[in-house]
Amino acid sequence: MTEDYDAVIFDCDGVLVAPTDREVLVSAVVDTFAAFDVAVSRAVAEQTVVDGTVPVDLAREHDLHPEGLWHHRELTASLAQQAHTRMGGKPVYDDVAAISELTCPVGLVSNNQHATIEFLLAYHDLPAFETARGRQPTLAGAAKRKPAPDYIEQAMTELGGASALYVGDSPTDIRAAQAAGIDSAFLRRDHVAELDLTPTPTFEVATLRELCDHVSPQLV
Repeated sequence: MTEDYDAVIFDCDGVLVAPTDREVLVSAVVDTFAAFDVAVSRAVAEQTVVDGTVPVDLAREHDLHPEGLWHHRELTASLAQQAHTRMGGKPVYDDVAAISELTCPVGLVSNNQHATIEFLLAYHDLPAFETARGRQPTLAGAAKRKPAPDYIEQAMTELGGASALYVGDSPTDIRAAQAAGIDSAFLRRDHVAELDLTPTPTFEVATLRELCDHVSPQLV
């Protein structure tokens, strides 16, 4: 059985490339506060990474400007991920080449920093996406992260897609697609093999090869 979509939008981490090692992001948070002469424990830093929170209250506790701290954190995290990638981290999954077989417009929407996404696309020479969006390094950009639909909706507009599909590897991705009013495909890679998934995606696949076989894009 195939479905007709006039655009397919992909997540990046966990879909195209391996997820970032959590310790890389934790170190980025610790280093960010250290740049402002504030020492935070790795446990506190890790909690902000696990929860995906912007440490506004923590910044204010230390008389730091939240916007400035967050901007520095985003830059530090992006540079750390780029260095990690150059050392062999965040490899590309073997099935990513299948995306090139899709004949409809394809895009990318990630919760990672836009600078990180641009780097990964270039460094790994990933398939050409007609639009690619990561979060902007501002508090406003952080507020638009999935499950908010903002970046997906912007990508749909740029792709001209009315019946788009979003492909992700997390419940957040499914919720973001639902919020944008489009179908979702859950990619059950090894790192989410045992995940008890809620909410329910439109369908589930094990590989991008299976996804591309499932999708019958509209020819426009």
